[in-house]
Amino acid sequence: MERVDQAAAGPLLRVDGVCVRFGGITALEGVSFDVTAGQIAGLIGPNGAGKTTLFNCLSRLYEWGEGQILFDGRSLREVPRHRIAQLGIGRTFQNLAMFASMSVLDNIMVGRHCRTSSGFLANALRMPRVAVEAEETAERARRLVSFLGLAAVAHLPVAQLPFATQKRVELARALSCDPKLLLLDEPASGLNHEELGSLARLIREIRDRLGITVLLVEHHMSLVMSVSDRVVALNFGRKIADGTPHEVQQHPQVIQAYLGMAA
Repeated sequence: MERVDQAAAGPLLRVDGVCVRFGGITALEGVSFDVTAGQIAGLIGPNGAGKTTLFNCLSRLYEWGEGQILFDGRSLREVPRHRIAQLGIGRTFQNLAMFASMSVLDNIMVGRHCRTSSGFLANALRMPRVAVEAEETAERARRLVSFLGLAAVAHLPVAQLPFATQKRVELARALSCDPKLLLLDEPASGLNHEELGSLARLIREIRDRLGITVLLVEHHMSLVMSVSDRVVALNFGRKIADGTPHEVQQHPQVIQAYLGMAA
């Protein structure tokens, strides 16, 4: 079978001229960039730059007024919010949102719901495919528990776990839907230096071992620059730089945005 050139096939994610306005406030203005399949891409910028607004557009939590967002060649405007995970986009959030009284394993299995097809009636009648899907969901969760080093706490309630471990559980839940693109919203928030190093290795493994493309929003520049193949910088809702980590670090507008002075 002839191999398809990914570059020729187009990017996995294309953000093209996206504008978002809340009343008289412009949160994003004409933002454009591509993310190629297999990349780890970083999205940086000071507070209020528009990073989370853009993530919320990618998740279909926000609507955008102008421009388009294409995922795997398909416009996200055509996709209902509840179908985003099924389409192949997984996400973590700045603030953890899990079922605190449920076990680690059960929280991870919840994230697999978009890949099941049995409805209320099939479950009520205990039809054969329900059991098959339940076992597939449990097996996927067990593999992610192993991959993320959560075996020792798999049956504990999430509320009993340290913050850093809870973040791994949330990551496992996002991975359980088998995403093509993983959106990480400030994954390093609240982590110490040692935990940052482990997170960097884990992000690379998600790309290298699981074949998942990653787009992360992060304020820890050392993490972004060490794991990203490409970095996009925003400021006041506009893109000010786009390139390799080294190119973006040296960009005068990026230096000015973070340090408040020209390079």
